[in-house]
Amino acid sequence: MQRKAPLALLAAALLVATAAGTAHGATAPAPAPAPGQLTFQDLTVDGVGSPHYRIPALTTSVGGTVLAAYDARPTLGDLPGNISVVLRRSTDGGVTWQPQQVVRKDAAPKGYGDPSLLVDRETGRIFLFYAASVNQGFFGSGTGNDENDPNVLQADYSYSDDDGLTWTHRRITKQIKNPAWAGMFAASGEGIQLRHGAYKGRLIQQYAVRIDGANHAASAYSDDHGETWKMGNPVGPGGDENKTVELSDGRVMLNNRSKPYRTIAYSTDGGVNYTPFVQDTRLTDPANNASVMRYAPDAPPSDPQSSWLLFSNTEDASARRNLTVKMSCDNGKSWPIRKVVDPGSAAYSTLTRLPGGRLGLLYERADYQHITYASFDLKWLGGTCADITITPPATLKAGAAAEVTVRVVNRMDVRRAAGTVDLTVPAGWTAQQRSIPALNPGQGANIKVPVTVAAGASGNAALTATYRTMGLQASGGGTVTVTP
Repeated sequence: MQRKAPLALLAAALLVATAAGTAHGATAPAPAPAPGQLTFQDLTVDGVGSPHYRIPALTTSVGGTVLAAYDARPTLGDLPGNISVVLRRSTDGGVTWQPQQVVRKDAAPKGYGDPSLLVDRETGRIFLFYAASVNQGFFGSGTGNDENDPNVLQADYSYSDDDGLTWTHRRITKQIKNPAWAGMFAASGEGIQLRHGAYKGRLIQQYAVRIDGANHAASAYSDDHGETWKMGNPVGPGGDENKTVELSDGRVMLNNRSKPYRTIAYSTDGGVNYTPFVQDTRLTDPANNASVMRYAPDAPPSDPQSSWLLFSNTEDASARRNLTVKMSCDNGKSWPIRKVVDPGSAAYSTLTRLPGGRLGLLYERADYQHITYASFDLKWLGGTCADITITPPATLKAGAAAEVTVRVVNRMDVRRAAGTVDLTVPAGWTAQQRSIPALNPGQGANIKVPVTVAAGASGNAALTATYRTMGLQASGGGTVTVTP
């Protein structure tokens, strides 16, 4: 068993008095988190209310209620199985949580699992998507879209018009499943609603679909507030659990589970068609479900915040551990800000923006023993939006001194004070810290950093530039080539 994160252990210690009852009772009143504070709270404990819990989903309603959904499982196995979808609500921004309620449960062999929440910001309706099984799960599901076939994994959702207090169930398999496909399930976490452009108001929920033995990703979408649904064209092979985010230029970016790096695709028609997958080598991943979101989705394109994205995943190439949050200031072209939430064992995670601007993060912790809720703000994340590029000299020779140019552009909507630029270089190299002047919004500066290359170095070498100002920082990487 992998070790728990120190911060998560501290949180667990603070919750000893209430942890055993969190699955059935609301937590005791607690003060709202202070600015710059990272908080933790276990919403589930294995064996309390259910033998196991898995697959977190998280959203914030139009009314400000935070909803956390997840599977209650008899074993850690996926569908098919007698799994139920359960939910907890918070009406104070995630500080305290109401008792766990059942959204969907039936007698064996029926099961419902892998929840994803989606809020229609225009009507207030909350959708909760999940897969429904009788005899077969994703890999065993038959082709066809007969909604009564027990050997077909079905596409179901529940909706609520009273902020998650009561739920009505629907089945949309026939609407969205091509009968030639085999297994299909909603990717857990949170769907999106487009806020701008020609497809404004469109609801989008991601699916993983199995076609001719290979996995693909596709967007189910509705232009009539969920009355009817259509399925876009799959992108793949190589698809898996995936998320989408609306970018400030109107495109939809799809971010897909993949190892050792996430893969990315883009849509210019509101999620109907996507470009082929490409690796994003800045997003290391062990093939795990993750989350991507736009911090200020209603901001106009002229607002720098319109290009801010947040991303959470287990940043490790081989194991589900090291849960990390990253921030992009340029629609995902770069991720200069990062901070570790939990360095220990962790798995699926999902992000949502809370009332007041904090971020909620729901994730699987400690070898799936808990569904844990964390919250933080941008002050805790501690970064500043900046474009950072590294330009080496035309010739970089082993054992010789040189100057590497680091360009920093302030992408914040506020002025940043004078600061410093450092280069992290390979072993045996040296690099000197340099100062950088104050930068107004959109202003940049080129800083020449003296570097001495190690004797005997050759080939490609990775450099990382770190810009620090006002207690905040941003980083960017680059590769240089050394000649003997």
